[in-house]
Amino acid sequence: MTDLKRTPLYEAHKALGAKMVPFAGYEMPVQYPAGIVAEHQAVRTGVGLFDVSHMGEFEITGPDRNAFVNRVTTNDVAALEPGQVQYSAILSNDGTFVDDCTVYRFEDKLMIVVNASNREKAWEHIVDQKGGINVRLRDISDDIGLLALQGPKAEALMQPLTDQHLADIPYYHFTSGKIAGVGCFISRTGYTGEDGFELYCRSTDTPKLWDALIAAGAQPIGLGARDSLRLEMGYALYGNDIDEHLTPLEAGLGWIVKLDKGSRFMGSDSLKAQKEHGVTRKLVGFTTPGRTFPRHGYPVYYDGKQVDVVRSGTVSPSLGFGIGTTYLPAAAAKVGTRFEIEIRGERVPAEVVARPFWKEGSARKR
Repeated sequence: MTDLKRTPLYEAHKALGAKMVPFAGYEMPVQYPAGIVAEHQAVRTGVGLFDVSHMGEFEITGPDRNAFVNRVTTNDVAALEPGQVQYSAILSNDGTFVDDCTVYRFEDKLMIVVNASNREKAWEHIVDQKGGINVRLRDISDDIGLLALQGPKAEALMQPLTDQHLADIPYYHFTSGKIAGVGCFISRTGYTGEDGFELYCRSTDTPKLWDALIAAGAQPIGLGARDSLRLEMGYALYGNDIDEHLTPLEAGLGWIVKLDKGSRFMGSDSLKAQKEHGVTRKLVGFTTPGRTFPRHGYPVYYDGKQVDVVRSGTVSPSLGFGIGTTYLPAAAAKVGTRFEIEIRGERVPAEVVARPFWKEGSARKR
């Protein structure tokens, strides 16, 4: 693992007894001694802290910044006020995913946050579209540390550490301030379905911020629980639920595609054609009985034929039974449809259900 990058918190993770694994080119904590299920429940019932400093951040400045980001992402940047965040996507000319992303609108700049595994690809894709547009693009990923404080008690834990009135920050909004003396962008966003914050700070300040939040009572959470938490919410994971062969319309993410926003974007013509003709497959959520474990890559059968594989799957720690996602033919992609998954050589029944699987997340109450 000598060629892997490390976040500024590598030594902190080791000191806490984390099991480190390769992930997206980084050496990252998959779990701590408490274990994945305990970490998962800590976020659902209390507050957990994730190191997500491996994510990529691109800064866009200049007079044409809003128009440019509208051109390289699917959602409508013009709908954002300064201080708002937007879930969006970066597409190929064929309308398939280069990456999913979030867009932050400041008074004088924009920031696009991408997955660590796609950082270089997404950066090259965006730079290639600059042409003569009057913008300045900077990959600031290595200068930024990012922590995610997640759980129904996140606000209560963090409020004593800041002069900001955290209750005034709406969901998918952000502000600037200090947490435990560390200057941050404080964003009320996350990937767990629970209330909480994503905290962007200088890379060199990340250990101080981490230590302060741990000292205040946050439990460290690894990638294993991060995955089970996001899957219970039905949130897409690049490389599983979405990839370079799939479009937002197939993935059930048509709501982040604004074909009528007044400007073309990369892939918009292909998506218009797909919308007109209709998609042939759709991403669905499913459940399996009891504690059967529908792992990623297991074959999926509908009407006696293999139609896909399990894209994401686990035994839900919150619900106690198997959950997952797969693609089914469009006509079959409706709640109640039954199909089969091959698990260790045996076909197990599965049924399409509505997402999210976990419907009690505190973020829904904001």
